[in-house]
Amino acid sequence: MKKRIKRFGVVQTASMFAIVYFVFMAIIMIPFGLIMTVVGLSGFSDHSHFLNGFGAGGIFFVFLPFIYAGIAFVMTAIGCLVYNLAAKWIGGIEVEIDDQAEVANNPFQ
Repeated sequence: MKKRIKRFGVVQTASMFAIVYFVFMAIIMIPFGLIMTVVGLSGFSDHSHFLNGFGAGGIFFVFLPFIYAGIAFVMTAIGCLVYNLAAKWIGGIEVEIDDQAEVANNPFQ
Protein backbone atom coordinates (compact mmCIF):
# COMPACT_ATOMS: atom_id res chain seq x y z
CA MET A 1 0.00 0.00 0.00
CA LYS A 2 1.53 3.32 -1.06
CA LYS A 3 1.12 6.46 1.03
CA ARG A 4 2.51 9.96 0.79
CA ILE A 5 3.89 12.16 3.51
CA LYS A 6 1.85 15.28 2.93
CA ARG A 7 3.45 17.50 5.58
CA PHE A 8 5.55 17.43 8.72
CA GLY A 9 4.59 19.09 11.98
CA VAL A 10 7.40 21.66 12.18
CA VAL A 11 7.74 22.09 15.95
CA GLN A 12 7.14 18.41 16.77
CA THR A 13 9.65 17.16 14.19
CA ALA A 14 12.25 19.78 15.11
CA SER A 15 11.86 18.95 18.81
CA MET A 16 12.35 15.25 18.14
CA PHE A 17 15.49 15.82 16.08
CA ALA A 18 16.86 18.22 18.71
CA ILE A 19 16.50 15.51 21.36
CA VAL A 20 18.09 12.88 19.11
CA TYR A 21 21.05 15.16 18.34
CA PHE A 22 21.42 16.06 22.02
CA VAL A 23 21.58 12.40 23.07
CA PHE A 24 24.07 11.45 20.34
CA MET A 25 26.28 14.44 21.04
CA ALA A 26 26.13 13.87 24.79
CA ILE A 27 27.29 10.29 24.31
CA ILE A 28 30.19 11.50 22.17
CA MET A 29 31.16 14.88 23.61
CA ILE A 30 30.80 14.55 27.38
CA PRO A 31 33.52 11.86 27.64
CA PHE A 32 35.77 14.01 25.42
CA GLY A 33 35.06 16.98 27.67
CA LEU A 34 35.96 15.03 30.77
CA ILE A 35 39.20 13.83 29.16
CA MET A 36 40.07 17.38 28.06
CA THR A 37 39.36 18.68 31.56
CA VAL A 38 41.67 16.09 33.10
CA VAL A 39 44.36 16.82 30.53
CA GLY A 40 44.00 20.55 31.19
CA LEU A 41 44.26 20.05 34.94
CA SER A 42 47.21 17.70 34.63
CA GLY A 43 49.47 20.28 33.03
CA PHE A 44 49.94 18.30 29.79
CA SER A 45 48.24 21.08 27.88
CA ASP A 46 50.35 23.98 26.68
CA HIS A 47 47.35 26.31 26.49
CA SER A 48 47.58 27.55 30.07
CA HIS A 49 47.15 31.16 28.96
CA PHE A 50 43.78 30.30 27.37
CA LEU A 51 42.57 27.62 29.76
CA ASN A 52 43.93 29.37 32.84
CA GLY A 53 44.97 25.97 34.15
CA PHE A 54 41.44 24.79 35.03
CA GLY A 55 40.53 22.68 32.02
CA ALA A 56 37.98 25.18 30.69
CA GLY A 57 38.45 23.80 27.18
CA GLY A 58 37.11 20.44 28.33
CA ILE A 59 34.09 22.03 29.97
CA PHE A 60 33.15 23.50 26.59
CA PHE A 61 32.57 19.93 25.33
CA VAL A 62 29.87 19.51 27.98
CA PHE A 63 27.94 22.41 26.45
CA LEU A 64 28.31 21.19 22.86
CA PRO A 65 25.29 18.82 23.04
CA PHE A 66 23.09 21.79 23.95
CA ILE A 67 24.52 23.85 21.08
CA TYR A 68 24.01 20.98 18.63
CA ALA A 69 20.45 20.47 19.87
CA GLY A 70 19.66 24.15 19.26
CA ILE A 71 21.17 24.07 15.80
CA ALA A 72 19.36 20.80 15.01
CA PHE A 73 16.04 22.34 16.09
CA VAL A 74 16.45 25.40 13.89
CA MET A 75 17.74 23.52 10.84
CA THR A 76 15.06 20.81 11.11
CA ALA A 77 12.35 23.44 11.42
CA ILE A 78 13.64 25.17 8.29
CA GLY A 79 13.87 21.80 6.51
CA CYS A 80 10.28 20.94 7.48
CA LEU A 81 9.01 24.30 6.24
CA VAL A 82 10.79 23.82 2.91
CA TYR A 83 9.48 20.25 2.64
CA ASN A 84 5.91 21.32 3.41
CA LEU A 85 6.12 24.01 0.73
CA ALA A 86 7.62 21.62 -1.84
CA ALA A 87 5.12 18.86 -0.97
CA LYS A 88 2.29 21.19 -2.00
CA TRP A 89 3.80 21.35 -5.49
CA ILE A 90 4.96 17.78 -6.08
CA GLY A 91 2.92 15.75 -3.61
CA GLY A 92 5.48 14.72 -1.00
CA ILE A 93 7.55 11.61 -0.40
CA GLU A 94 5.93 8.35 -1.40
CA VAL A 95 6.36 5.40 0.95
CA GLU A 96 5.12 1.84 0.79
CA ILE A 97 3.78 0.30 3.99
CA ASP A 98 2.44 -3.13 4.93
CA ASP A 99 -0.48 -3.97 7.11
CA GLN A 100 0.55 -5.80 10.27
CA ALA A 101 -2.01 -8.54 9.56
CA GLU A 102 -0.52 -9.16 6.11
CA VAL A 103 3.02 -9.36 7.47
CA ALA A 104 2.01 -11.69 10.32
CA ASN A 105 0.30 -14.12 7.94
CA ASN A 106 3.21 -14.26 5.50
CA PRO A 107 5.80 -16.85 6.73
CA PHE A 108 8.40 -15.77 4.14
CA GLN A 109 9.01 -12.27 5.57
